[in-house]
Amino acid sequence: MPVIKQAIKKVRQDKRKSAINLRVKKAYKTTVLAFRKKPSADGLKAAFRALDLAAKTNVIHKKKASRLKSRLSKLIQPKKNVALKQVAA
Repeated sequence: MPVIKQAIKKVRQDKRKSAINLRVKKAYKTTVLAFRKKPSADGLKAAFRALDLAAKTNVIHKKKASRLKSRLSKLIQPKKNVALKQVAA
């Protein structure tokens, strides 16, 4: 256990911050999982909001949030016709 007054305060802060960070982490993971199971425009919006909040509060890296958002948006985009690409080439 810490003895110095500031170290004791830091332990309290870390405990509180880790609880908040865990809540944010669970929120983005559940929204992403829900969107993957049932893709929809509203689900994508909710997942983007949760990922942006997690990146803003440094729970996850901003590039990880960007990567996840890119992968999720690919799930809702219509599939491109491969046959048309072959004809054009």
